[in-house]
Amino acid sequence: MNNIIDEKSQGKQALSDPGEARSRAILKEIYHAAIHAVQPSHLLRKKLEVSGSTLWVESGRGRRCFPLTGSVYVVGAGKGVDLTAPVWEALFKNRLQGGVLVSRERSLRGRLGRISVLVGGHPLPDQRSLAGTERCLRLLRRTRSNDWVIFFLMGGASSLLVKPAPGLTLEDKRTVTDLILKSGIAVAEMNCIRKHLSSVKAGGILRHAYPASVLTLAISDVIGDDPTVIGSAPTFHDPTTYRDACRALGRYRLMKKVPQRVRNLLLRGAHGKIPETLKTGRTFSEQNSYVLLANNGAALAAAKDKAESLGLAATILTEELCGDTTIKAKELCSFLKQLKNGNRKYRRPHCFLLGGETTVRVQGKGTGGRNQEFALVSAIELIGCTGLYMLSAGSDGSDGPTDAAGAFADGRTISKARALDLDSHQLLRDNDSYNFFNRLGDLFCPGPTGTNVLDLKIILLY
Repeated sequence: MNNIIDEKSQGKQALSDPGEARSRAILKEIYHAAIHAVQPSHLLRKKLEVSGSTLWVESGRGRRCFPLTGSVYVVGAGKGVDLTAPVWEALFKNRLQGGVLVSRERSLRGRLGRISVLVGGHPLPDQRSLAGTERCLRLLRRTRSNDWVIFFLMGGASSLLVKPAPGLTLEDKRTVTDLILKSGIAVAEMNCIRKHLSSVKAGGILRHAYPASVLTLAISDVIGDDPTVIGSAPTFHDPTTYRDACRALGRYRLMKKVPQRVRNLLLRGAHGKIPETLKTGRTFSEQNSYVLLANNGAALAAAKDKAESLGLAATILTEELCGDTTIKAKELCSFLKQLKNGNRKYRRPHCFLLGGETTVRVQGKGTGGRNQEFALVSAIELIGCTGLYMLSAGSDGSDGPTDAAGAFADGRTISKARALDLDSHQLLRDNDSYNFFNRLGDLFCPGPTGTNVLDLKIILLY
């Protein structure tokens, strides 16, 4: 796409509004630039190298080396891990003795050599998740003390890598997951609960891989990039306790709603009657190395670069957007309206970027996701504001149980809705943002992106 500032406006403040169609094209281009920067296959090829008997990995702490003394096994879970299969084959060649990747979809077709790609359920775990996890565990049982397990971790692993704790069933896990997903609970608390109901989360994979060494390569989908939270930490120690899980359920009034077997397990753990999850200092924990490959900040930086290449000034407002979706959308729109109504602190045209993950407490019976709901609240707040265009979208290409990643919103969204007799406030109360934007033709549906680094908010101000 051409630079949005034409030659006549170079060196001047360009305030002209290119209109809805052009602005949406720009929003899409910036979004896709962010996604490209955090593609797992691209990152692995860029940051990993095998030289002789050494694996070199570029990390935030510099170049790290890992001696490949034995065989290599690859295990991975998360949205997009399926696309990395050819990379592992090419990187490790004959050292690679086997691999299992459990993903939300299987994008690659045909023979994948020593790597098996399996599909699991998301956001609710299913029988496929159980089967895929068991395949991973069978592979890990083959490892020996001088072998390496490369564990590739991405967002979505909490649902895709599932083995209920002794005494629990898959249906127990599904019921609890459904309850917490609709409660508005923060992801760290959500994963604390998940970890204490699992045999593979909270370091559980390390137990199964022992005595082999484990190198975890992660793409973060959590604010703050805490390795004890990403994917419910299958290869990392857990600082939380059964008591913490009980408190989290209590805060959201869910303790009496979870299955009796779940309640009994958590209470037994809280009273010290069953062992805790993996803590620091244990042998399993000490044999794990961890490298973060990418996060939301990397996606935002690429989005900023793309916006500037298009002639826009650009500002990253935050990569830690969190809290209630409605409240955060209103706060952002209040800031934008102040700028629109005379505050000239930022040169125009300007692109504002935010990353993170807000929460929605589902009370209605409609269909949608946090990004679509964020866009709907914003559309209501921005009624009549010209020269403001927003895209709120999930980096993984999905938003809630829908085929959309998010939605577009601007100052004309509500007037278009009224022309179609759509009651924006009622649809918001019913958490039915999907059908609102679907009727308008304002959904953003890029399909699965192959990565997952939280959500992106991209705003253009003219």
